[in-house]
Amino acid sequence: MTEDLLDKLTRGARIMLAGAHAETGQTPKEVIWSRNKARLYHYRSEHERTHRVPVLFVYALLNRPYCLDLTPGNSFVEFLVNEGFDVYLLDWGIAGPEDRDQSFDDLVLDFLPRAVKKVLRCAGTEEFTLFGYCMGGAISLMYAALVPEGLKNLVLLATPVDCSPQHTELYGQWFAEPNHDPDVILNAYGNLPPEFAYTGTALLNPVTNYIGKYVNMWEMVLQDKPMTGWLAMSKWADEAIPMPGAVYKQWVQDFYQHNRLARGEMRLRGRRVDLTTITAPLLNIAGRRDHLVFLPQAEAAMDLVGSQDKEFVVLEAGHVGLLTGRGAKKGLWPKVRDWLQPRSS
Repeated sequence: MTEDLLDKLTRGARIMLAGAHAETGQTPKEVIWSRNKARLYHYRSEHERTHRVPVLFVYALLNRPYCLDLTPGNSFVEFLVNEGFDVYLLDWGIAGPEDRDQSFDDLVLDFLPRAVKKVLRCAGTEEFTLFGYCMGGAISLMYAALVPEGLKNLVLLATPVDCSPQHTELYGQWFAEPNHDPDVILNAYGNLPPEFAYTGTALLNPVTNYIGKYVNMWEMVLQDKPMTGWLAMSKWADEAIPMPGAVYKQWVQDFYQHNRLARGEMRLRGRRVDLTTITAPLLNIAGRRDHLVFLPQAEAAMDLVGSQDKEFVVLEAGHVGLLTGRGAKKGLWPKVRDWLQPRSS
């Protein structure tokens, strides 16, 4: 065995045993508002901001949001900043035992309105674009229906809207009432443990997530291929975080078991979430190879939202591939830029 091959085998074994390490989330930013664990980031730029309407990203509560700002050259946030957009991101933080009662009601009606006010004050404008990814898209939809003031544009990425059984495949079967009672988990743990969430989603595509992942890794190691992107994505996938118990219960029961958002029956603090009241321009994007949010789930927003200016875009990508990598640079990134530019003046 040559010394070079031994070094490569040692490197691969170290990654498998110790996990992937990479410098992520490097676009310069500052915290401009906080509440509890949540932080609102404003991304700094050396480029002139040529678009008046700021963009606020809202992410899910199951993973860390740095997948939006993965690594230099492979960062959606960096791309938009360099294109002259004023970019903000709401990071919900990492839930602890004391956050078990935090619900969608709190996020949509307390946290997000205050974050929006800070964005508008910082940007010096009265309008903003709300960009929601996955569960963050569902939060953004509920916000847009209940707090429409100042909303100029709404962008949804891989957002589950219609969670009826015929649209959710195996994911929906796992969450179905006969198979899943969230209280069993929450009574034991308070919040949804990250290990449960990661295992559940990984098993939806086990060959890719448990075998293909490391086949790709060994190929890159042995052939001296660049690994920055793989290491960053692997690190992100391995860093699932707890989901507040009340949010998880609503996610399972209100979305997947009773489909209340699509049926117009979702209520937050007694207020009905009526998607037909949303009139802001809507860009709705989904991935054809997404095994977490299927096309009919995402496309349902087109019939439910009341906007006249709305577009549904299907890209040849999976749930995360929509956002990062070579496909995203040619697909999602320029599409969002070209759609936002004439609507951000």
